[in-house]
Amino acid sequence: MNLIRSFALLLASVVVATPALAQERRVPSSPAELRLSYAPIVQRAQPAVVNVYAAKTVQNRNPLLDDPVFRRFFGVPGMQPEQMQRSLGSGVMVDASGLVVTNNHVIEGADQVKISLADKREFEAEIVLKDSRTDLAVLRVKDGKEKFATLDFANSDELLVGDVVLAIGNPFGVGQTVTHGIVSALARTKVGITDYQFFIQTDAAINPGNSGGALVDMTGKLVGINTAIFSRSGGSQGIGFAIPANMVRVVVASAKSGGKAVKRPWLGAKLQAVTPEIADTLGLKLPNGALVANVAPNSPAARAGLKPSDLIVAIEGQTIDDPNAFDYRFATRQLGGSAQIDVQRAGKVVKVTVPLETAPDTNREEIVLTGRSPFQGAKVANISPAVADELHLDSQTEGVVVIELADGGTAASVGFQKGDIILAVNNQKIAKTSDLDKASKAGSRLWRIVVVRGGQQINVTLGG
Repeated sequence: MNLIRSFALLLASVVVATPALAQERRVPSSPAELRLSYAPIVQRAQPAVVNVYAAKTVQNRNPLLDDPVFRRFFGVPGMQPEQMQRSLGSGVMVDASGLVVTNNHVIEGADQVKISLADKREFEAEIVLKDSRTDLAVLRVKDGKEKFATLDFANSDELLVGDVVLAIGNPFGVGQTVTHGIVSALARTKVGITDYQFFIQTDAAINPGNSGGALVDMTGKLVGINTAIFSRSGGSQGIGFAIPANMVRVVVASAKSGGKAVKRPWLGAKLQAVTPEIADTLGLKLPNGALVANVAPNSPAARAGLKPSDLIVAIEGQTIDDPNAFDYRFATRQLGGSAQIDVQRAGKVVKVTVPLETAPDTNREEIVLTGRSPFQGAKVANISPAVADELHLDSQTEGVVVIELADGGTAASVGFQKGDIILAVNNQKIAKTSDLDKASKAGSRLWRIVVVRGGQQINVTLGG
């Protein structure tokens, strides 16, 4: 069973911008009002929440098969027995034709995916789109010939701390379950789950199996996709996190348009958090905002006039507290238009208009390395602006980078990580993926590899 990912982190407090009120909010005024029920909301929302079952086949490989002495004396046995790994999660029907959104970690690596409706009917599903940057995936019911119940998206920017919400999902596989709580916090960052860290925090009970389920407001609309919990025990301790509906909407729109990857606006500038020391240097009262560290030539940021040392304080009137907040706000803007950014420069606020366009992805040339080498099982790519944006690399970085590692591959077992930049192999410079492919097939008893990880150069020596 694929449990919802638990983690123990120190959570940072945030300053939340107060949006315009979307509806009247008041406390109960009589005992009769306390007896009111959420049942009408549940009855409306529950049919659109599904259970997601994913399975993948794993072949158990005996490591002794790699030993030539073992194979010489005992022969090579036949195929090793296969094992079926299963995971369980939840999902939300967002289109009547059978489009379901769930968490990427629920279906990651799956060979088979099924969904089960609240009325117990089951359907085979196919994976339409996976987006590891948000931990979201979109499924489609195979041969769907009926109209399914759906949930409409709410504007998650209108949520306020204290709003009542319902969490609907399939915890521990016991069946569809509804819990209720309030919005405990907004714009949670430094949680470390996805690239876009801007979560809704709730105390509605969320447990393993709730991943991909719905967080619903009091109008019966989808305000978030439940994705993780803070827990030391593995069960709910009243701190759950959901991906805001406005980000979910972007991923679903990409799936509906037929895209295999989510297209997002590209800024073309590296941002850094404002520490108390930086705030003192800049004469700021509070360490808020996103500081521009550098700007890529010919990027949207450069054409808009952004400069190093500019402090981004707002986008389209929404306050920016840190780079995570900016990344989320910018990524949820619609491509093709522009965004107005408020920048503090030399003590004055300057407004710049940034065009919303995707990062160039020329000469990416992705390959999976299969030869017998330390790189076996690694998917690598040339660093284009799009790749640099995806992996949070400096936009002017060049070379070959690891973008994915196969489970059980040699590259993963020897310690390579996603985002590692390969500079050289056995004193041969690696400028493009074909160079690394050639070097990995050369064969060697000793591999001398130069890697850049997190801005630090590492020299590695591995045996053949």
